[in-house]
Formats: sequence, structure tokens, C-alpha cells
Amino acid sequence: MSNITYHYIRKNKDIQTYINYADAALSSIGYTEHSNAHVERAADTAYTILNGLGYDERTCELAQIAAYMHDIGNVVNRVDHAQSGAVMAFRLLDNLGMPAEEIALIVSAIGNHDEHTASPVTPIAAALIIADKSDVRRTRVRSKDGPFVPSDENLARDIHDRVNYAVESSSLYFSADRKELILELQIDLKICPVMDYFEIFLDRMKLCRSAADSLDVSFGLVINDSRIL
Repeated sequence: MSNITYHYIRKNKDIQTYINYADAALSSIGYTEHSNAHVERAADTAYTILNGLGYDERTCELAQIAAYMHDIGNVVNRVDHAQSGAVMAFRLLDNLGMPAEEIALIVSAIGNHDEHTASPVTPIAAALIIADKSDVRRTRVRSKDGPFVPSDENLARDIHDRVNYAVESSSLYFSADRKELILELQIDLKICPVMDYFEIFLDRMKLCRSAADSLDVSFGLVINDSRIL
């Protein structure tokens, strides 16, 4: 075990710079927010998932670190950003002196988080997948020119904006017996019908189900108090 903690990673100026520049690149092409709000939420969720399943503290912390760094590859390009991010994370963590066995777990998780190429190859990767894909919320919506201004025209322009903006609340939690991990959403159906949600999120929800299966739990989805999965 190394002394490279999640707290240390969060304070690292180089890593923070890559997060900031990656988010700025996505903002310039109109993508949803991928800043500290997203990566810190993903980190907290990944830790909570593994901790709730009884994994040791260091494994939970490595999941936090992977989740915090998972989107830095967007500074290179959105295409194949998971793989770019894994290579970047390797160099950063290797230079910090983290042991190879810990770096391997982190870069494997980062390289397997994008739904087009992802696979829950380890518990850390599975936790990152679920943490990343479950971060659906109104505050992630923005425009290239600044803060997002909701209007019929703006909401009609992009289904991703419409779906995210329609989400009034979201929570991810374990069932009482800890045999199921449930994503519960409240969606404003005046903004977005449930079918719009599935048009862009079906692959992500299927991936979450696969990731949960690899952790020996089920994945459930509840929208507006109705069971979907």
C-alpha cells in the first residue's frame, strides 16, 4: 500500500489542471458538465458502493481515486477518452510513486468506464461505471456560451440537455438487504418523456446492470415511483 491517498490526489495541482482543461474542452463543444462536481460525486459514489459491499478501505479509496481521475482524457479528445485518460493516469501516478499493483487497478477502471468500450473487469471498474453513469442531474446542463437558459427552443435542440434538465432529483442507494443497488429518479415529464431517457441512457443502464452483476448485486431503476428495471 502506498501513501498516495484520495485527499492527496484531490490536492494535486497537475491533476486538477487536467480536470479543469478537460471540462473546458467539453464545454466548448456543448457537452454536459464534467468538472469537479461530477468527478467528486462519482468518487464519493464509487467509494460508497464498495464500502457498502464490505470491501477493504484501500480498495474503496482506489475506487475514489479512479473516479476522481476518470475523465482527464477528455483534454486529449472526447473520442477514446477513457483510454487516453488511463494512459495519462498511469504517468501521473507512476511519477508520484504509487505501486504498480495499485496503478494497474486504477488505470484498468478508467480505461473501462466509457459505455462504448467498457467492461466491469474489476470491482473498482464496476463501481466506477455505476458511479459515472448514475450521475444524471439538472445542474450538469450548460451551453457553450455560458449558463444554460431553459426554453422550449433550447430544450428541443439537444436530447441530452433535455433529459438531464428534466431530472429533478436522483439518488443511488442499496436495498435494505443490500442485494440490490437502486437508481431512483424524479423526472419532469413536461420536459422529457421517459422514452427520451431510454433513447440515450439504455446502453448505460445495461452497463450498470452488468457492473452490478459483477459485484453480486442487482441493479434497479425507479422513475417517478415506477419500477422500470
